[in-house]
Amino acid sequence: MTGRLVLALLCAAVPAAPAAAAQAGPAAAASDPVVDRAGPPLTLDEVLRASARTAPQIVEQLARVRQAEGRALAAEGAFDTVFDVDGRSRALGYYDGTVVDARAVRPLTNNGGQLYGGYRITRGDFPIYEDQFYTNRLGELKVGVLYSLLRDRLVDARRTQRTLAAGDIDVARFETEAVAIGVQRRAIDAYQNWVAAGLRLRAYRELLELAENRRGAITRQVELGARPQILITENDQNLVRRRALVVRAEQDFQAAANTLSFFYRDDEGRPVLVGAGRLPADASALAGVQVAAAQADLAARRPDLQTLLRRIDQSLARLALAENELRPRFDVRGELGKDIGPEGLGGSTRTPLEAIVGFRFSLPLQNRAARGRVAEARAEIDALEARSRFLQDQIAVEVEGVAIAVGGAERLAEAAEQERALADRLAAAERRRFDLGSSDFFLVNQREETATDAQVRLIDAQARIAAARAELAAATADRAALGLE
Repeated sequence: MTGRLVLALLCAAVPAAPAAAAQAGPAAAASDPVVDRAGPPLTLDEVLRASARTAPQIVEQLARVRQAEGRALAAEGAFDTVFDVDGRSRALGYYDGTVVDARAVRPLTNNGGQLYGGYRITRGDFPIYEDQFYTNRLGELKVGVLYSLLRDRLVDARRTQRTLAAGDIDVARFETEAVAIGVQRRAIDAYQNWVAAGLRLRAYRELLELAENRRGAITRQVELGARPQILITENDQNLVRRRALVVRAEQDFQAAANTLSFFYRDDEGRPVLVGAGRLPADASALAGVQVAAAQADLAARRPDLQTLLRRIDQSLARLALAENELRPRFDVRGELGKDIGPEGLGGSTRTPLEAIVGFRFSLPLQNRAARGRVAEARAEIDALEARSRFLQDQIAVEVEGVAIAVGGAERLAEAAEQERALADRLAAAERRRFDLGSSDFFLVNQREETATDAQVRLIDAQARIAAARAELAAATADRAALGLE
């Protein structure tokens, strides 16, 4: 009698654990998640769509893409047309000359030179050393062009900066894709772990229900004298053990739901804590993603490799700029000027059309700064190319390893399915024998627990298949399988 009382106290104490865990769980956190206890079964596609739309890491990377686009727009500013007006007037002194000079400059996008045009008008007297300021009464119009023939002809700092900024946009987009792939990969794991934990909990609850249903029948048999009294105590002990399994499974399910809430969010980005009411009906939810991407074009789809290739392109642009600085400068200039209106104080020499040509030549004699930048850029390119070769080899080995893991997990799942089917048949047969009095209590419990263990191993094997397929989708950058398309 004392043993039965102890067991009854244990039975009453064990179910209190989940409530205490729930009070200390994620719902009590500072950022309370939205609780979703009822509704249709939660699907993997639903989780992936929510994660791709609201995951903080992806949102952060999208902001970095916009940041890179802002830098690219700033780099385009080097080719903006600049309008400048300069005016001066002598307020005191013998001369009273006033000058207003307006000028617009447009840099060339395919050369280091520029186009420019201006208008200048003056009034009053100027000293002889400022004779060039005189214009006719309606001013002077001027247009000109500066063109680079050696240094800055094919590449210059402005065009290189624009190229680097465009490369930064590509790098930011590839990094965003890499982050998104990692987030979706973890979201799949979180969902599959949640489903697997829920199915394990369901299996342990079914096992507990068998023992609870059997207790009434055993009690009646003991009261009729068909079974010994000790059988009730043994069944109560078995109930406590199975309740403990349910409690642990409930805790695992709550932990899995908490992890899933990091990826499954509502439209406002708040984590959603999914309850058991949205658990799928069977293990078909553990089928995982279907990887359809081929490995032939893997290099073109892996964002980490594409990021590295863009970095190489940027280094080549910096190398071209450094080599450009080693060249001599030879610029030519052409200019047309025409004074308009009545003759001014400068005389008639201002009236005819003027055409001016000129050049500028400079030759660097040492230019150690440019040579140093050339050496630095070449070394950076060599390092990036070596890293690219290593990454390509690493990707090939990674994908092959994951494919092997998928095949192995599928074979293990087939064996686990056969084991579960056989264990269920043995457990059902043993229960019939026990009901007919041909089997003992120990053996029927052992058969039932063996069948449940086989079912749990099958769930774990199916979860491993799903995890391996998700890893393969991430390794092959299969955007459709990861819910990114």
